[in-house]
Amino acid sequence: MAAGRPKRARYRCAAGIAAAILFSACSPPGSPPDAPSVSGPPGPAPAVVAGKAPVTTSGIPAIVILEPRHALQLPEPGGVPVMDQVARSFVPPVLFVRTDHPTEFRNSDDELHNINVKEGVTFEQAFNVAVPTGERYVHTFTRTGAYDVTCDIHAGMSAQIVATSTPYVTLAGSDGAFAFPDVVPGTYALTVYAGVQTIERTIEVAGPRTEVDATHP
Repeated sequence: MAAGRPKRARYRCAAGIAAAILFSACSPPGSPPDAPSVSGPPGPAPAVVAGKAPVTTSGIPAIVILEPRHALQLPEPGGVPVMDQVARSFVPPVLFVRTDHPTEFRNSDDELHNINVKEGVTFEQAFNVAVPTGERYVHTFTRTGAYDVTCDIHAGMSAQIVATSTPYVTLAGSDGAFAFPDVVPGTYALTVYAGVQTIERTIEVAGPRTEVDATHP
């Protein structure tokens, strides 16, 4: 993240990604059936974080982000996020991605498109590539923030990408409700972007469920 960038302007709107890591283990060939298994202590059980954000009137729901303030390992993405081009539209119109992990861009339309991606605050070019029908392009975002997506060939095509370093990012519902179902316990900075409001909390996630009131500064 670029130093000195206003935090209020880093994110604008988004639709959320969360993932889990599944581990499996097996005995090496030739191990005796009664060989004791050796494992470390189990990690903390995931928790639910739920709460309320302000109800917006702009038609753009509030975006809620949990950024860890601890050193525990977070879940890796369970798959590659995809933004497609269909009927001269970007699908989805808003996409959440993880920094330092790949994102795939496709063209399922029957005509050539290009994908022009710029940082929403600085307008710095992230990339600008042409994607023929049936082809794809893979890009890895390295900086957090909101990115504007356009097609230079078709002026009506636009979308947004929100890149975060955390898996815990979501859109609140129309009533302001939000929930993260599988959060690693620990200390987090919770940030809500709701229209012109930016609401910040430091929360401690512990136990099976943590409730948060983020409806006001």
